[in-house]
Amino acid sequence: MIKNFTDLEVWKEAHKLTLLIYGVTKTYPKEEMFGLISQIRRSAVSVESCIAEGFARFHYKDRLNFYYQSRGSIGEIESQLITSKDLEYINENELEVIFNQAEKTGRILSGLIRSTENLSIKK
Repeated sequence: MIKNFTDLEVWKEAHKLTLLIYGVTKTYPKEEMFGLISQIRRSAVSVESCIAEGFARFHYKDRLNFYYQSRGSIGEIESQLITSKDLEYINENELEVIFNQAEKTGRILSGLIRSTENLSIKK
């Protein structure tokens, strides 16, 4: 039974994504501290935070807005990962691992969005 946002599979996967990103960005050049490191970390935290905030909302349409924002942040992460790879801050393997986690999170999130949309229509 789902009682809290931490019970949601999508939040668990988003949290894994955040941890992966924090781990890999530790090796980025220090001059990126207020640039790419900050941006990609904020995007990652946004994914799981918006899921949590959406879950806490009473109305389905409010929930959806946060779930949509979360999905947008996944897109940001994917773009920032490509930039990181092109700047040679991460290698191909690191890119693939984190990209796969982002895609997995996105797939589950899309399912949550669809089911929430269906609930909002029924109401």
